[in-house]
Order: sequence, then C-alpha cells, then structure tokens
Amino acid sequence: MATGAASTIPPRRRAHRSVPWLALLLTSVAVAVFFPSQYVNGTLDSLAQTDTGLASTYATRPGIVQVAFYLHIVFAGLALLIGGFQFSDKIRRYRWVHRWIGRTYVVTVVVGGASAFVMAFFSSSAFIGFFGFGTLAILWIWATYRGYRSARDRDFAEHQAWMIRSFALTYAAPTLRLWLIVLTVVQQPFGLDEAVVAANAYAPVAFLCWLPNIVIAEVIIRRRGLPSLIRTAPQPRTGAQIMSRL
Repeated sequence: MATGAASTIPPRRRAHRSVPWLALLLTSVAVAVFFPSQYVNGTLDSLAQTDTGLASTYATRPGIVQVAFYLHIVFAGLALLIGGFQFSDKIRRYRWVHRWIGRTYVVTVVVGGASAFVMAFFSSSAFIGFFGFGTLAILWIWATYRGYRSARDRDFAEHQAWMIRSFALTYAAPTLRLWLIVLTVVQQPFGLDEAVVAANAYAPVAFLCWLPNIVIAEVIIRRRGLPSLIRTAPQPRTGAQIMSRL
C-alpha cells in the first residue's frame, strides 16, 4: 500500500526536475557541435567572404589572436558539450567518471576562458565587448577554479554551488545566440539596414548573454540550500525571543 503510493512521488519530482535539465543539455550539445563546425570548412579569410559567424571580425587580426580564436571555439565548445553531464545523478554515481569529466571540464574552461579574454580586446563591439566578454572570461575561470578548489577541500556543498555558477557562465554561448535572435526580430519593424540591425543586436549581448544566467544560477543555489553569495540580513529578535534566552 500506502508505502507504494508514497513511493511514486519522488520519481515524479525527479522527472519534473529532469525536464529543464534535459532541455539545457540538448541546447548545449547542439550549440557545442554546430557552431564550431562552421569554421572547419575554410580559413577565416574565406569564411569572412560569406560572413560566417565571427570570421569577418577575426580574419584581419594578428596571428596570435586567430590562434586564441580557434582555441576558444574548440575548448569552450568542449566545456559546453561535457559540462551539463556533470549534473546527471546517474553519472555522479560513478565517482571516477564524474571526477575525470570534471577535470577535463576545468582544463577546457581555463583554456577557453583565457583565449576568450584575449579575443575580448578585439571584439567588434569595442569597449562594450571588451568589458562584457572580458568580465565573462574572468568570472568563468574564477567560478570554475573555486568549484575545483572546494572539491579538493571536500566541501561538496560549495563545490556544487560554484559549479552551478560555472556552468551558468558556460551556457552563455546558447543564451548569446538566443538574445541575438530576439534583438534582431524586435528591430525588424523599423526597417533598418541589416548591418545596423546586426550591430545593434550584438552590442548588448556582451552582458546579456551571462548576467541573467548568473542570477538564475544564484536562485537555483538558494532553492537547493547550497551556500549562496546573497547573504540574507538577520531578522531582528522580538522581545519574547530575547526573554526566552534569559
């Protein structure tokens, strides 16, 4: 009986929670596979002529910047590809698998973040792009390092919290594409030139692609009872509470 009925509740809750995780995982894999694959069909110069992705922005940059560009699309793509699997309960049961995926993720973030910081100096959005994408790169590496450090210290609550923040920043890649679509569509009624529309849409995504993500991540962290960066001010004690301690 009753125990059988009660036992059906946790699986339903787990299934309900798995829906957004599955959507996040599928979009991560799609972006991680599709967008880097754009750049395997030619050089940046040839791809710039067809206005493929960011090729036109980095085709004329110094060689070291182009190396950073390729490092970023490879390693950031790998981080996005494997990062979501770290939140799978089934994978976490096999600690050695979780551990090695985690170590690989940390390496991909460090390389992807460092190369992204170099790229930020040459963003087509100038200062907005530098500060937006540059800040994202620094925070991405920092959050991932804190997650790795807390795991080494066996503080697993902190580890979970920081890795949620880290992947929220990794997920900036899909949200950037989503914001570009939204900001492009809302400009259509104004009859602007395509180049103007593209420039208007791309400028704010330097911040929009990650700021909402990190806010949502903090909400998730608080809901799960993990250590949050948002500290709640202590509530003032009533007279009855003070007297009860005397």
